[in-house]
Amino acid sequence: MIVIYGIKEYLNPIKAQLSDAIHQCMQDVLGMPEDKRAHRFIPMEKEDFYYPGGRSDAYTVIEINMMEGRKVETKKLLIKSLFSTIGQRLDIQPVDIEIMIKEQPPHCWGFRGMTGDEVTDLKYQVNV
Repeated sequence: MIVIYGIKEYLNPIKAQLSDAIHQCMQDVLGMPEDKRAHRFIPMEKEDFYYPGGRSDAYTVIEINMMEGRKVETKKLLIKSLFSTIGQRLDIQPVDIEIMIKEQPPHCWGFRGMTGDEVTDLKYQVNV
């Protein structure tokens, strides 16, 4: 699951393109299937979204929640791919993008009536 935060006037008009860019990176780097897009957009009022100095109103936070198992090199490649792809496709500068990967053990995930450590039919690899 990916949660994307930004100022609503900047985030709302680009949601579809940003979702496409993020998912392309997830497919290219992690091997996620086309139908495995789980993006949640949180457009915020400017007065409710405090962010560091030196950023513009295009400042966007991307929070990636996933099961543990990916190598450090894979996660770093994903982050760099996101900076590059979002920059090229949406002209958002790296200084205005913040990316966090949050990992939880598979037993902490619940979907389709089971926990992540019980599932045996994922269409993608977690240990990449």
